[in-house]
Amino acid sequence: MRNYEGIYVLNLQGSEEGVDDLVSVITTELEAEGAKLKQVDRVGRKEFAYENHAKQKHGYYVQCQFEAEPDAIEKVRGKLSLNDDIQLQHYQVR
Repeated sequence: MRNYEGIYVLNLQGSEEGVDDLVSVITTELEAEGAKLKQVDRVGRKEFAYENHAKQKHGYYVQCQFEAEPDAIEKVRGKLSLNDDIQLQHYQVR
């Protein structure tokens, strides 16, 4: 088991009503792959330096710290990449 930090940028299209549901989806996927969550921080809405390919100017950032096996990261990344509301996901070993 290794300690990881995951950063997620959520695509809310101007509405922050679905944040709880999307954070729940992320944490459920992590726990389903055997990850042990340590901390979940909702950083909030941040403006991008440049518009992305979909002309979006901002996103809602969520940071998770957890412990997991290395192969679990690829499984979670694959499942979450299918969700259009999760614009970006990045993992790093702590």
